[in-house]
Amino acid sequence: MDLSSRTWIPAMVPWRATSDGFVTPQVLAWYRRFAEGKPGAIVVEATGIRDIPSGPLLRISHDRYLPGLRELARTVHDASGGKTRVLIQIIDFLPIRRRPTKEAFFGRFVQITSELMHAVHGSDEASARANLVAMSDADLARILPARELESYQHGYRERVTDVHLESVRGLPETLPALFADAAARAQDAGFDGVELHYAHAYTMASFLSAKNTRDDGYGGARENRLRLPIEVYQRVRDRVGESYPLGCRFLTDEVIEGGSHIEDAVYFGTEFARAGMDFLSLSKGGKFEDAKQPALGHAAYPYTGESGHECMPTVRIATPGPFARNIPLAARITHAVRSAGFQTPIIAGTGISSFWQAEEILQRGDVDVVSAARQSLADPDWFEKMRQGRGDEIRRCFFTNYCEGLDQAHKSVTCQRWDREDLDTAPPQDLSADGKRRLIAPAWR
Repeated sequence: MDLSSRTWIPAMVPWRATSDGFVTPQVLAWYRRFAEGKPGAIVVEATGIRDIPSGPLLRISHDRYLPGLRELARTVHDASGGKTRVLIQIIDFLPIRRRPTKEAFFGRFVQITSELMHAVHGSDEASARANLVAMSDADLARILPARELESYQHGYRERVTDVHLESVRGLPETLPALFADAAARAQDAGFDGVELHYAHAYTMASFLSAKNTRDDGYGGARENRLRLPIEVYQRVRDRVGESYPLGCRFLTDEVIEGGSHIEDAVYFGTEFARAGMDFLSLSKGGKFEDAKQPALGHAAYPYTGESGHECMPTVRIATPGPFARNIPLAARITHAVRSAGFQTPIIAGTGISSFWQAEEILQRGDVDVVSAARQSLADPDWFEKMRQGRGDEIRRCFFTNYCEGLDQAHKSVTCQRWDREDLDTAPPQDLSADGKRRLIAPAWR
């Protein structure tokens, strides 16, 4: 796969699909606008491989999604005049529930064990539940098992280590085929390649994590944690063929206590290259383990703790600030992959917002392709402006994470730099339902 430039827009979820995962006119407009800036590549948002309800996120879990996905791939190719390659990121995630009220959790969800019954002086299950509801949070923290306390305070969340659950224990058997089927649909739909989502808080990243303690050969030592990601890749490769571009996105550092760090990432990157992946896209952090407590009725969001701040750093973050923050770690992976004899392209960014910044990273050989999410959202035309020598016209990202706040609230993602600009002249289809925000960046005039 040839790129017209070493520029890459990584996957961003804009919350514009239907509630059952279909492409909408708003999805097409979102990607068309990015394609007009003619980046080397655009990666379509994390797209679910399972045919289960998952809200307004794209899905690729059944052939019924193919017509919309074909139109999406065609839209990017047409809007960029064939200059932009379009890939799709495919993802699996485990169930997570909203934070419950005290009455709901102890009245319905908590498991009443004999130990808990004794601790709350219950004569039967009903009295135990009533006593739990009446207890203070401080007393509950003292007597509840750690997982039950977390489910009460943050909402229930499945882990890859919950091997007592048949569905979780069987993930190594079920996931390779699901990923392979999804990748085959992407190939059929006309996407130029597939990115396997092995990053952040989701299933495959959790297998890679040092916190994965499964004892079935898929956890513990690094080589065991790598086993399923390699098996998924190999099954997908067998399905789409040797010539179809296929890579993954994974973490340089989980940024959580007991998690994987750069030494693990160097090992994973080298082994992914050895396995034959065509590109490696790097990110950082974004985990559930250090997420802030959600409000009642909301689910935990994996970009609210320290790991999330490292994933999407703002201007308020500590030295050296948000700009190119992840590049030094990415450079270590690039060096390791090259030292092992592989030329696998490495893609990374974080806080990239100017031509000189991007060009210096490439000239140093830190990475092979520079990615930019928030800056591309702020100004989808910024690549074209650079090409034309009109960098002074670039609408710079403020790195305040206004966009991330909308994502956290599951609202249509926009940018503070343009979402209230010329509202009175914007086409109705480009406005939010209340008419107070633009859904599409204004045209470059």
